[in-house]
Amino acid sequence: MGTARPVRTGPFVVPAVDEIPGGRMLELPGRGQTYVVDIPGPAGAPVLILLHGTACTAVLNWFPALETLSARYRVVLFDQRWHGRGIQSARFRLADCADDVVAVADALGLDRFVCVGYSLGGIVSLLAAHRHPDRVAGLVLCATPYRFQEKWRERAFHRGFASVAEALGDYPYRRARRVTRGLPELPPALVPGQLRRWAVGEFRSTSGWALAPVLAEIGTFDATSWLPELRVPTAVVITTKDRAIPVYRQIELAAAIPGSSIHPVAAGHAACAVAPNRFVPALADACRAVTARL
Repeated sequence: MGTARPVRTGPFVVPAVDEIPGGRMLELPGRGQTYVVDIPGPAGAPVLILLHGTACTAVLNWFPALETLSARYRVVLFDQRWHGRGIQSARFRLADCADDVVAVADALGLDRFVCVGYSLGGIVSLLAAHRHPDRVAGLVLCATPYRFQEKWRERAFHRGFASVAEALGDYPYRRARRVTRGLPELPPALVPGQLRRWAVGEFRSTSGWALAPVLAEIGTFDATSWLPELRVPTAVVITTKDRAIPVYRQIELAAAIPGSSIHPVAAGHAACAVAPNRFVPALADACRAVTARL
């Protein structure tokens, strides 16, 4: 991967990455296919599995951090269900997403790994650690909630999407499949000078119709009862200007998991993309804090 000089756009600094790592479609027996990028890193390095946020794809969420992380770790990332080139299932369920993480690890011959999750990816990481404690060796949770629907606005928001999803039936699924069928088989590995065009294409690869069922399912998530049972090294990257996931809830998440470290980033919920100059160093510190305890 090559990185040119950063580009400043208003208050944000966007890395002028001119090479996007290539990946491949990977068959997960009994589950379907998903798009996977596997960057080997140094020999014998710890394995990070990166899990992206809602309405995003794996590479779009994480591309500003890949060069930094792959210098120290083997880095694996893939498109989650109903996102990009991810598995197209009849229904979207968080438990299935968590089990997909282990299925990808099995397909790549990985035993133990650290889950690094952003927002939705953080929720999936938590569930993967809860459901598969023998496989998840550590957690790095970025801009991540541990529950929703605490306040009336949240309840109204997620119940509204649940009502929309119920009314639409399987239409979002059919639309998502249509979008996926129209995508090129694989995204380009090299996009010199075309970062914006590539990013727009990646963003559009997730059907907007899929968001109602996804957000409705996310709204049901509540890990309050089992968070204290997690016994893996954990780091929490807190986006301190986040308007989507309240800061206090991210702090509560860190407090509930024994021995967690906190790594603040002075940015909002899209810090991974619009403030990588702040987010990537905090992410790297969080990964070091977790892997040092493995």
